[in-house]
Amino acid sequence: MSMPNSPAADTPPVAGWRWAPAWVLTYVALWPAPGYAETVLVLGAFAAIFLLLRSRFRGGMRLLSGPAWALTTVMFAAYWVPQLISAFDAIDPPRSVVDALTDLRYLPFLWLVASSVADARGRRATFGGLAVIVGIWVADALLQAMTGTSPLFAALDNAKQAMSGHRMCPAQATQALDRLSGFLGPCNLKLGQVVATMSPFALHAASRRFGSAGWLTAAAAVGIVIVLAGSRASWITYGLVLVFSGWRLLGWKRMAGVFAFGALALVVLTFTVPQVRERIERTTRVLTTDQGDVDSALSGRARIWTAAACMVREHPFNGVGARRFRENFDACDPSPGVRAAWGDGPALHAHQLVLEVLSETGGVGLLLWLAGAALAWRAWRFASPRARLQARPAMLALVVTVFPFNTHLAFYSTFWGGLLLMLCALYAGSLLAHDRSDVPPPGMAHG
Repeated sequence: MSMPNSPAADTPPVAGWRWAPAWVLTYVALWPAPGYAETVLVLGAFAAIFLLLRSRFRGGMRLLSGPAWALTTVMFAAYWVPQLISAFDAIDPPRSVVDALTDLRYLPFLWLVASSVADARGRRATFGGLAVIVGIWVADALLQAMTGTSPLFAALDNAKQAMSGHRMCPAQATQALDRLSGFLGPCNLKLGQVVATMSPFALHAASRRFGSAGWLTAAAAVGIVIVLAGSRASWITYGLVLVFSGWRLLGWKRMAGVFAFGALALVVLTFTVPQVRERIERTTRVLTTDQGDVDSALSGRARIWTAAACMVREHPFNGVGARRFRENFDACDPSPGVRAAWGDGPALHAHQLVLEVLSETGGVGLLLWLAGAALAWRAWRFASPRARLQARPAMLALVVTVFPFNTHLAFYSTFWGGLLLMLCALYAGSLLAHDRSDVPPPGMAHG
């Protein structure tokens, strides 16, 4: 009988676990249809529970290593426990408690996700599949840039209209579109952030298969899509991806050339694409001393951040409740009665990770998030060079997603929270895989 951490233990104890990569890829591929993606997540969670119960939890160390089980569960707890603690001081405590208990569905799904990359076969299927999906998104967005229509979204929209008689997005939203929306459609303008966050998988696959030429080609294609998608936060995210994935492959001198070429391309796009020019002009307003211009440059975020700071002062221990920012915004709005830069209605979330965690889950929440980050970093620090290499795409995607000096989507929302937790599980499962080795291969640098 093979030992739990031996390479011979790559085959999961229950045949159903071999479908884990397909489950993860299906979940990601269905992001344009949130209801179906959520259904896949829930079914995956139930499948994981069923398979574990059927095997009576035996052979768990063949499915995931002990450290991988622990790190996946602890990183989930660092996200979920603050949500539960904050529920008792929210505007509607019973509803918030129910929301927190409902989010327990993520944990067994994360075990399934971590198991999908727990051996070499699973990592090839999962990371390679994610790279293919990102490549399809990028190709689709480039076609939208050239033709004005996203083939992927058009197909999804036509399918929904045929089945239900309703479109995925009103026609007027499409007409008012001033940026690439890609496969997510004009009513869900997250293309830039999603592609930037998932780009490490595509760049990693391109470099492994085609070397530096493949990396440069993929980086250029992804970069064009991200710039045209219009989200300035995604520009920062992707810049970090380029730095940390490119310097190991190209070296600093060639990377400087890449960024010089990128800056030149941005200048060209600024003068040729009105939407890019408008965002560059808006960004430069942050250098003025006028408070209104600064808030306009930040798309109203200065007002949102001021309100978030107010919530932190009013609820320093456990916040106003996860996902309850919008319900508390009016009470902390620094400019009540003044139409906001984002339009009518309250701000939905803090648009910044640290402020979101502090305002919605308080100081306790921030401490728990930091504890989770510290454990994730400790696992990386003590991992072997081989383990780091096989986990690098997931690590980079996770790090750039939570990079604190940026603006962010809502981490306690169903979509972005699910994406974050999936990256946590991919990181833990690949770094602490049961086929990892503490002996570095010849010539591999530590880092």
